Amino acid sequence: MTYEEYLDEVTTQIVERFGLADDAAIKTVMRAQADDYFTLHDDDPTLRTLERAGRDAKKVFKQYGPAPKGR
Repeated sequence: MTYEEYLDEVTTQIVERFGLADDAAIKTVMRAQADDYFTLHDDDPTLRTLERAGRDAKKVFKQYGPAPKGR
């Protein structure tokens, strides 16, 4: 898949697995991208798999997602 398709897949998995709204999931992925989280994915197409997207969705949500309520 292309780099853009990969980012879309990570975003989709964040929406489906963690219940974020589309806008919030997009912003989460954009924060990770701005922090160069996906730099290697852009350079190495073998990193862009569905399995990897699932792992990255979990990591990106945890590291860049919205803060839990009450914080």
